[in-house]
Amino acid sequence: MMVDIDGLLRLVHVIGAAVLLGTGAGIAFFMVIARRTEDPKLIAHTAGTVVLADTVFTATAVLLQPITGYLLAERTGWSLAEGWIALSLVLYVVTGLFWLPVVWIQMRLRNLARIAAGNSAPLPPEWFGLYRIWFACGFPAFLAVIAIFWLMLTKPDIATF
Repeated sequence: MMVDIDGLLRLVHVIGAAVLLGTGAGIAFFMVIARRTEDPKLIAHTAGTVVLADTVFTATAVLLQPITGYLLAERTGWSLAEGWIALSLVLYVVTGLFWLPVVWIQMRLRNLARIAAGNSAPLPPEWFGLYRIWFACGFPAFLAVIAIFWLMLTKPDIATF
């Protein structure tokens, strides 16, 4: 039995893209809902789950996407300078530039909430400031991922430099 390498690469690439979009949206949803409670114990638990999900799912997909994307482009004869691919790569970097600080912020939010919960204290002002930055970073990253999906699905003819 022959293994369809191209089909397998496409499957892994599409699953990775879905994981990036789905995990990002899920993480955002659960953090926003937990924040609304202002309960340090609940927030600490939720943020701990968010950090774990980002580590297990998002980080894995982040590593696999460029590998599977490159292999797919190579096997199908597309140049990485192809307009839609080049723009996808730029947007991928943009997403990463917003995601990397968010990972650190999520860990800090989790730790601050754990400390507050352990001391039976309210969340400190630093927590709310970091949360606002975390929330703001999510919009451009999420929109960039949506744009990458659109580019992958439509493969528009975009002129490169």
